[in-house]
Amino acid sequence: MTLWNSILDASVIESFDLHGFERHSKHFHSHETDVDLTGKVALVTGANSGIGFALSLQLAKRGATVYLLCRNPQRAQEAVDKIVAETQSDTVHWHPMDLSDLEHVRDNALTLLQRLDGQSIDMFVQNAGILPLEEWRSPQGFELTLATNLLGHHLLTRILEEHLKGRMLLISSGGMYLAPLSVKELFADKFPKFDGVRRYALTKRAQVALTEIYSTIFDPSELVVHSMHPGWVATPGVEHSLPGFWKRMEHRLRTPEQGADTILWLCTTERAMQNTGQFWFDRMSRKTHILPWQRHNKREMNSLLQRLDEVVRPFLS
Repeated sequence: MTLWNSILDASVIESFDLHGFERHSKHFHSHETDVDLTGKVALVTGANSGIGFALSLQLAKRGATVYLLCRNPQRAQEAVDKIVAETQSDTVHWHPMDLSDLEHVRDNALTLLQRLDGQSIDMFVQNAGILPLEEWRSPQGFELTLATNLLGHHLLTRILEEHLKGRMLLISSGGMYLAPLSVKELFADKFPKFDGVRRYALTKRAQVALTEIYSTIFDPSELVVHSMHPGWVATPGVEHSLPGFWKRMEHRLRTPEQGADTILWLCTTERAMQNTGQFWFDRMSRKTHILPWQRHNKREMNSLLQRLDEVVRPFLS
C-alpha cells in the first residue's frame, strides 16, 4: 500500500466511503470470488434487503443453496422471488427467523435443522442488525439492539454449532471503533438517556470480540470464524436510522453490492481458510482498534461469553 493510500485510509472518510472502495478494489482479483458453490449450503440473516440480499444473490449465482433467514415473511418471499428471477435457481429459500425473540430463534432453528436434514452448513453469515433510535425491548425484556445484534445470533450459533462445517462470518460495522468492549454497559438494564448509536457501536464491538472468542472455541479444521465491516453502505437501515448521516453522505455511500464484496470474498477465497479470528475490511485483515484503550482484554472477553451463554442457556434445553 502506498504512502498516499495510507494517508487516505487514516482519514476514515476517504476509506469507508465509495471512493475508498474504488481505490481498494483496484487491487482485487476477480478469480478469488469466481468459485462454483454448487452443493454448498449458506445461511444469511437479514437477507431480504441491503447487504444481505446482495450477498445472497451472488451466492445463488455461484450455485449455492441459500437460506434467507428473515423476520418479515412478505419481504423474505419477495427477495427470494427476485433472486430466482435473476438466477433461475431452484435452491434459494427463506426461513423465518426473528433474532430479537429467543423463543422464536430456538423454535425456528430446530425446524431449520429439520429442513436441512443432516446437511452441513458451509457458510453462516450473521448479517442482520438494527439501530433503533428509541429504547425498545425484546419479548424476553432485553434492549432490542442487544437482543437482535448479539443474543439471537449467539443462540442460533449454539443451536447450529455441530452442523457448522465451513465458515462463519460476523458482519460488524466501522462504528465499532467508537466503543470499547464493555459487558457492563452492553447488558445495562436502564438508560438515563438512550443513545441508539452508542448501543449499536457496543454490539458491533462485541461481535468483533466474539469472533476472537469463537476462534478459540471452534476447531479451525472444522470451522473458521471471521468478522468484517463493509464500510459506509447505502441501505434502508442507514437511511432510516441515520437520516442526518444519509443526507450528508448519500452520494458517497457504497452500494449494497460493494458492501457485500468482502463477505462474498470471505465465503469463497481459500485465503479465508488459512487462519481464523481475523477482522477484515475491503479484503484486507485490519486492526480491531484505533486507540489503545479499545483493545480487548481476556477478562472482558471471557465475561462476554459467560454472560451470553447464561442468557441463551435456558433456550437450549
